[in-house]
Amino acid sequence: MSRRLFPGFLAILAVVASTSLLLSKNGDPSRPPIIGIAHIGLKTSDLAAAQNFYGKVLGFDHFSLNKPTGGLMLNYYKVNDHQYIEIYPGLQGDEDRMTHFAFETTNIRQLRDYLASRGVKDPEGHNVEFVQYMPGSLHTEYFGKLLPATRISNHMIHVGVTIHDRAAADRFYREILGFQMTWYGGKTDTEVDWVDMRVPNGTDWLEYMLNVHNPSARQLGVMHHFALGVDRIQPVYQEVLARGYTPPQPPKIGRDGKWQLNLYDPNYTRAEVMEFKPVEKPCCSPMQHLMPPTE
Repeated sequence: MSRRLFPGFLAILAVVASTSLLLSKNGDPSRPPIIGIAHIGLKTSDLAAAQNFYGKVLGFDHFSLNKPTGGLMLNYYKVNDHQYIEIYPGLQGDEDRMTHFAFETTNIRQLRDYLASRGVKDPEGHNVEFVQYMPGSLHTEYFGKLLPATRISNHMIHVGVTIHDRAAADRFYREILGFQMTWYGGKTDTEVDWVDMRVPNGTDWLEYMLNVHNPSARQLGVMHHFALGVDRIQPVYQEVLARGYTPPQPPKIGRDGKWQLNLYDPNYTRAEVMEFKPVEKPCCSPMQHLMPPTE
């Protein structure tokens, strides 16, 4: 079940049956913790090809949600018990592959009241969801299950989305939601093309993809991406080769000083595999060294 807070912009999922309302000192609802990335939603034109990529190449298992009238609504590919890649059928032409992205909170009703008191929406028009996992829900029924050793990663460390107005995005993510900048960089030392905005109560981050103008569907798939954290990139590279996938390029060290490997699903969405820690000094700004929680 879901309830739309701001249609087309924000959604609140798994609403709590009863929750006391916590107020800030001035009497307004206070913001509860936002602890990490919950999922990214992506469309595909070929479910079998998507299964080969997400199930075989990336090694994730999944469960499905079906429509009441029959037919598949979506597949949930499990990165871990709290993080998923949602794959939807029905991609049409050059539409955006990303349907939405979501963050996890510890108190969904309190967050709903807090956001409603601010009257906000995502300034870029992205569909943003907030999730709390509730006892007896479809997701919690699979906690501890569908977590095979074939997974190339057990943590989604960031999601990247296009941002055209950084100041407006900062007002939403930084001032209202409490995200914190942990690094920024660009293709050159004088440009800012990427800004990493960490959730207020965890290690995951949202990556602003700046300076993107009139992208094609393939280019938008590069920008609207997700990243999987790993300790070492080379074993992952060898493993995906062994599974029959040849990346467009071998691993490289990015401008943030981290080893990374770019993989692409059948509809061009980029799955960025990235080491947790830099091995070289990052360009442009210092970086906080963050490690994900253990499973």
